[in-house]
Amino acid sequence: MKISSLSAAILLTVFCSGSLYAQQESVDTTAIRMIRTAEKTDSHIPMIAHYLTDVSGSRLTNSPGFFRAGNWAVETMKKWGLVNAKLEPWGDYGRGWEQEECSVDLEVPYHQPVIGYAIPWTANTNGKIRGKVIVVSPASLLDTNYLAKNLPDFKDKIILLAGARTKIDGDFKPFSTRLTDSELMKMPNTYMVARKLIDYYLNQLKQREGIIQKLKAAGALALLSSNGRDGTVVVQADEGFRAGGKEGLPEAAISGVDGLKLKRLIESGHSVELSLNIKGKFYTDDTKGYNVVAEIPGSDPKLKAQLVMLGGHMDSWPAGTGATDNGAGCIVMMEAVRLLDSLHLKPKRTIRIALWSGEEEGLLGSYAYVKNHFGNGETGVFKPEQAKVSAYFNLDNGSGKIRGIFAQKNDAVKPIFEQWLVPFADMGAKTVTLSNTGSTDHLSFDWVDIPGFQFIQDPLDYETKTHHSNMDTYEYLQIDDLKQAAVIVASFVYQAANRPEMLPRKAPVKEQFVFDGF
Repeated sequence: MKISSLSAAILLTVFCSGSLYAQQESVDTTAIRMIRTAEKTDSHIPMIAHYLTDVSGSRLTNSPGFFRAGNWAVETMKKWGLVNAKLEPWGDYGRGWEQEECSVDLEVPYHQPVIGYAIPWTANTNGKIRGKVIVVSPASLLDTNYLAKNLPDFKDKIILLAGARTKIDGDFKPFSTRLTDSELMKMPNTYMVARKLIDYYLNQLKQREGIIQKLKAAGALALLSSNGRDGTVVVQADEGFRAGGKEGLPEAAISGVDGLKLKRLIESGHSVELSLNIKGKFYTDDTKGYNVVAEIPGSDPKLKAQLVMLGGHMDSWPAGTGATDNGAGCIVMMEAVRLLDSLHLKPKRTIRIALWSGEEEGLLGSYAYVKNHFGNGETGVFKPEQAKVSAYFNLDNGSGKIRGIFAQKNDAVKPIFEQWLVPFADMGAKTVTLSNTGSTDHLSFDWVDIPGFQFIQDPLDYETKTHHSNMDTYEYLQIDDLKQAAVIVASFVYQAANRPEMLPRKAPVKEQFVFDGF
């Protein structure tokens, strides 16, 4: 059949845009103008940020700080007018923990405080302990021959794990950066970890647990690690929260500068002694994990049973106050639902916000929530509610402004999102990439074939300074960036809640489900 040049041009446009329907996507510019104006004139972001960080403190899952933040978020969203706001249990998590005391001091060859923090769920020292420091490389501890030969040397010693690093690298590159146009054009897959590497890492953790028990039995006093620069210390753990686990050694992380100094002193033949005091409190009365959830009910009789979800993880590590990881995501998501509710935009579908716990231990809160509500991605057996979720939108890459969104290989949704971003080109957000991003809670939804999306954000100093560190505090939040993000998230959620059809789905890709921090 012969096709006219006009018909050919129309067909070419349709196929290039993904679908004729996507080409005709409606964008509610009136609602978007209302959202932008409301955020510009009456933003609640500084207040939300203050209460989630400064007032609540760090938010390790099941710690007092987590429940301070969670209960405040529930009560605040109730006051805003959201319904069904609550702390929802998702299953067994384990022990809460909170650092009550921690000090590390150099005692010999002279006295000097050391920058240090207790590792979460560590054993206590039961008062101040003091001992000679011995330097051991992490690789040596994994060597069974080395360990068997040298175990007696660890009695009454404080072990400092130190690798090959001998100096702090020069800071000739900026700590804080924004994405360039060329970087946005070729966004790669990010934070995606192969299953083989995860299995290797899990095996390393099992080996480590056995080694700690051997060191403890040999009479070692404590275990220290060092990292970071300029007083920045990353403090995290991969185990210890599960009830019934064996108690290990007292453990702390100290600054990279202090660690290198101790190593040099020992290597030059000087005796080095440290004193260490760690007192942490465990919380075991309630070992269930909880997510914060709340809703804006849908207004359309036919569509209100369907859902559009948004969220970020509320839990954090204890050295800072979890401002950029992931207070920022929770701040933006709370502000987004506040905007939509306060403007009385009456979305057709129900909008549900979820602030997750247990993300830092492997997406535990979102994964369990998805299994409880939507089904099992491994077996492919889904619950009726799974078919009613249009999309889940996530934010969890720091405090940087939104520059676009990862479409997660969902070809059909790409042209839709491109049109939704048109009103925000002046705000720097215009990129839709088919690339995947991992290591956060949208993967739990992707796992059960629900469209789950993470926004592209400017990196700022997320990876270079604040991620899991003692510098993850309010001061490193970019408030104007968070305001921009709240406007875009609110608009995306509103568009998804009001479009005639749910967002298109893609074929499942099970290997995308990976854990945070690996």
